[in-house]
Parts: sequence; C-alpha cells; structure tokens
Amino acid sequence: MARVAFLGLGVMGYPMAGHLLKRGGHDVTVYNRTEAKAEAWCAEFGGQMRLTPREAVEGVDFVFACVGNDDDLRSVTTGADGAFAGMKPGAIFADHTTASAVVARELHAAASARGLHFLDAPVSGGQAGAVNGVLTVMVGGDAEPYAAAEPVIRSYARMIGHMGPSGAGQLTKMVNQIAIAGLVQGLSEAVHFAMQADLEVEQVIGVISKGAAQSWQMENRWKTMSEGKFDYGFAVDWMRKDLGIVLDQAKEIGAKLPVTALVDQFYADVQAMGGRRWDTSSLIARLQPKS
Repeated sequence: MARVAFLGLGVMGYPMAGHLLKRGGHDVTVYNRTEAKAEAWCAEFGGQMRLTPREAVEGVDFVFACVGNDDDLRSVTTGADGAFAGMKPGAIFADHTTASAVVARELHAAASARGLHFLDAPVSGGQAGAVNGVLTVMVGGDAEPYAAAEPVIRSYARMIGHMGPSGAGQLTKMVNQIAIAGLVQGLSEAVHFAMQADLEVEQVIGVISKGAAQSWQMENRWKTMSEGKFDYGFAVDWMRKDLGIVLDQAKEIGAKLPVTALVDQFYADVQAMGGRRWDTSSLIARLQPKS
C-alpha cells in the first residue's frame, strides 16, 4: 500500500482514483477544482479530499493527475498552491493528461529542480477503459521512477509501456490519435457506403471484420454509427484538442500529416453541427443524407 494523491476527477480521473483505492488498496487523497465532485468521490469510495493540490499531496509517495490541457496541468503543479510546492523530496508525479511534449519536458525540469520526479503518462481507452480499469498507459521519463510507479498504475491499466525520456509518452499518445483519426474516418465512409448501397450492414461487418479491415473501432462502433447514436466514448471537443497538439508537433518536427489535418477539419464540421460532446465516431454524421 502506498500513500497517493489524485488531482482531477473528471470522467477519466474519477474512476481511476477509485481503482487506486478499491483495487490497489492504496491510501488515496483527492483534489478537484469543483469541490462537490471530490465530496461525491469520497462518499462513494472513502479516502480523503483536500481543497488545494498542495494540501492533497503532502506526505504522499505518488501523485497522479488527469486534467484538461497544458494550462490546467500547470495550474495544479506550479505556484504557491501547486503540487510541486507540497510534495516531499523523491516523490513521483505521474501525469495522465493528454498534453504537449513541451509542457511534459518543462514540468520534468521543474520537478527535477525540486528533487522530485515527473512522468508524462497519457492514457488510451476512453471512459469505458477508465471505468473498467483496463487503460493503456504510455510513459515518458526516467527509468527509476517509472519502475516505482508502474505497480501502482496497474490498479487501472491493462498495458503500460515506458516509451523513453521525458515527452516520449505524450509523443506516443500523438501517434495513437493519428492512427485513430484515420481509422474512424475510413470506417465512417465504409459504413456510409454500405448503407447507401442498400447492403445489410451487420452482414457486411460480420464478414469484413474477420479480415484485414478489422479494428477495435469497427468491432465497437459500427452499430452505433449506423444507428446515428454518438453518446459513447471520447468527445469530439477533446479529440480536436488532441489533434491540435498533434498538428503543432508535426509542424515543429517536419512531419507530414495530410489525412490527420483533413480529419481535424471534418471534426470541426461535426462541432458546427452541434456535436461537440458527441463521441469521435460521429464523423459519419457529416456524410449521411439529411432527413
């Protein structure tokens, strides 16, 4: 059992923190910007809550965070009430936010200057993966704190990989989002084509999903896509945030991502249709005939 803190109790962080306590058996203290969410978490799982990140991390061995973006991450780590001001020397901060490699390296340096450890550890698997404790975690940072944190992270992860030095976790998550963007667009076009061709979509998927076209997206999203139901998985707003990070990084390193850039604009179309909170499979909505 370790003493841990979890900062950020959104749709991902709330169940992840719960797994740390229930499955991992750890002593968990939580912080959330909206106090009511932290109070609800304590009522459901037990544990303790604090009113600032600095208070939440006092005396703990590991700090985990899952917040919205680079600025949110800086707000819970730096400053007088930030986590870095309250962590004991040698403590490990593992950040599960999907953020930029720039902020990961920045906070790694800031933590090191204080005698702390920082790991960038974005996750894949969506809300369902967080609830079921089967996330994939891609970690960048130093080997020693990674080895120490890995058994604790396993409380809510099915796969954990050490991808390299600081920033490598975030770069790997970018690769993940590039792959997903192209897959979802391809699946959207395939399902749309099958429907327009008056094929039995279930029969089509039943055949092609056993061959080279198979993917997680196909197995889990074809049916809801064909039914126009988009209340599952990862929201379009968050995907556009992630793809913005990807495209900025691509520009910096000279990578050419024409399909990713195009799909990003397709998601902008979905936002304009009112689909900001629809899940990423809603790309098909912009293809379907208007009723």
